Amino acid sequence: MSKVGVIMGSKSDLPVMQDAIDILKEFNIDVEVDIVSAHRTPEKLFDYGKNAHTRGIQVIIAGAGGAAHLPGMVASLSPLPIIGVPVKSSNSIDGWDSVLSILQMPGGVPVATVALNGAKNAGILAAQIIGSSDPKVLDKIVHYKESLKQAVIETAKTL
Repeated sequence: MSKVGVIMGSKSDLPVMQDAIDILKEFNIDVEVDIVSAHRTPEKLFDYGKNAHTRGIQVIIAGAGGAAHLPGMVASLSPLPIIGVPVKSSNSIDGWDSVLSILQMPGGVPVATVALNGAKNAGILAAQIIGSSDPKVLDKIVHYKESLKQAVIETAKTL
């Protein structure tokens, strides 16, 4: 079964990251959720980054606010694709610090970055990555995209 790790720097990130969890479950993708703080639990971060792939995780979605080091640090340790979600947090500079911390990665340590608080898109991207080699997930993505199209067509009829 397909599996995505969804990690965040603190419990306060969960309301944003819940969108990724929900969409992944909608695609019937198993989700492992954890709090892994780059600054408060560095040993846990190292263990998670180095070993997630051994537990069957195929993609990691990492969300963090403020000086958002979690996605980049996990990317430096893991062979898996990492999707970073910048979270606008209470200690954030309008979210830009998080966006830039995740977006501006050095060469050799890629992190796919979605919009500020864009966890739903992170979940969809993770499903698309898995769908590139899993026909069942790919079929669910195709149907999901079609439902988006149909929603726009139906809305346009009401204008």
